[in-house]
Amino acid sequence: MRKKSVAVLDIRSSEITAVVGERGVNNTFIIKSKYSCGYDGYAEGALIDENSFLSAVGDVVRSTVSAMGGVKTFYVGIPGEFTRIVNSDKVMSFQTSKKITAADCDYLAGMSAPSDTQEYQSIRHSCLYYVLSDKRKIINPVGTVSDSLQGKFCFYQCLNSFVDVLMKAFKPFTAIQNINLIPMVYAEAMYLIQPEQRDDCAVLFDLGYISSSYSVACGNGLAFSESFSVGIGHIAVYLMTELEIPFDVATEYLSMINLNAKETLNSMEECIYEGRAYKFPTVTLRDKIREGLDGICETLEECIQSFAGRNLDGKPINVTGEGVNVIRGTAEHLANRLVKNVEIIAPAIPYYDKPQFSSLLSLMNIAISDAESTSFFNK
Repeated sequence: MRKKSVAVLDIRSSEITAVVGERGVNNTFIIKSKYSCGYDGYAEGALIDENSFLSAVGDVVRSTVSAMGGVKTFYVGIPGEFTRIVNSDKVMSFQTSKKITAADCDYLAGMSAPSDTQEYQSIRHSCLYYVLSDKRKIINPVGTVSDSLQGKFCFYQCLNSFVDVLMKAFKPFTAIQNINLIPMVYAEAMYLIQPEQRDDCAVLFDLGYISSSYSVACGNGLAFSESFSVGIGHIAVYLMTELEIPFDVATEYLSMINLNAKETLNSMEECIYEGRAYKFPTVTLRDKIREGLDGICETLEECIQSFAGRNLDGKPINVTGEGVNVIRGTAEHLANRLVKNVEIIAPAIPYYDKPQFSSLLSLMNIAISDAESTSFFNK
């Protein structure tokens, strides 16, 4: 594998993707290899079928190793379902005013760190912002002069049971020496939302297939994040149950309906599956799909109400994830139902400028940055 390349594993709730890539010009990415495999997914903080997960990881990693060779490190995105956020607020004082150093920031982070438990382990931390003795808020205090330093920290912890299964999946690949874990909710917020937006808090909603995540980004970290086991796939299940149709037919109907289109009273939608025709009034399908989206909105409203740290009433909800573009008109329906501005957000990269690639490119961005900062490329 080339020195400037990294290997990443993006674990979504319906598909796992392994990519080897490197940074291109103007912060683009050069994809060297890409392999994806569907599996049963996860819900309620657990894998639906462990063997399905192990098989999918094994398939994409094996294909990557065979195609590229020399892969010794993998950066793995940990889904929000298996991540919890621990925020802390610590302050340290100095005898006299002094120039803040990186070592001071590291010491303050160490003071703030929560203990690992039998259930969770810390995999990363970031500081939302620092506060100096003159009450100035600052993202990077190194080099500034102050007689105290306060840090609003965020620690990202991963469920140990998920780490165990992940390591089991990589065990057959003895050439892979390092597995670096990256919280996906953090990676997406830092990549998709501009720093100036995060300075005063910004909202990100990742609408997935089985699982979705709601996060509030602030400065260089997350002030709040909550994942829940509801996604666009549940609307297909709802259609399947309500209309007594096969799941594949329900999925097809999701992509056929436009919630913003005007239909005539007698308009019908037809789907042919395994030689049989399924036909329903457009208005019936649209109403059922809206009901399904309303269920997602209800859970989203609970997340919004759970965060009391800042007033977010005027903040738009940035929506991304593979579930956004499945049903045309989803963003508009969310905006009307939540009475909020909703903006679809995606990577500003040619060909990959779609919400379904947000997690993958966010993971690549932070993996490459990590490799650069640890002199990985120079080894």
